Amino acid sequence: MNNLLARCSHLFPSLREAWYAIPLRLIVGYGFMEHGYAKLARGPDSFAGILHALGMPAPMLLSWTTVIVELLGGLAVFVGAFVPLASVPMAFVLLVATFTVHLPNGLCPSGKGV
Repeated sequence: MNNLLARCSHLFPSLREAWYAIPLRLIVGYGFMEHGYAKLARGPDSFAGILHALGMPAPMLLSWTTVIVELLGGLAVFVGAFVPLASVPMAFVLLVATFTVHLPNGLCPSGKGV
C-alpha cells in the first residue's frame, strides 16, 4: 500500500496526508446518496406526506430540498469535492431528523435493539 501511495503521490499530493479519510468519505457519502435515492424512488410526495404528518412547514419544498441535499451532498462527500460547503446543509438535515423523528420515537422504533 505504501508503495502504491508513493507512486501516485505526484498525481494526488494530498492523498498521502488524508488517506485515512477515504473509507469514511465513501461510507458517509454512500449512506446519504442511498437515503436520498430511496426518497426519490418512493416519490418526494410520499416523503412530503411524512413531513406534513410531523407538522413541518412547506412539506413539499422540504421534501425536494432534503432529496437534493442528500443526493448532491452525498455525492460531494463520496468524491471528496466541496466537502466543507456540502457538510453544512447535510448537518442541518441530520439535526432536523434527529430532533423531529429519532429522539421522540427512539433510534430503533421496532423495539429490536440497535
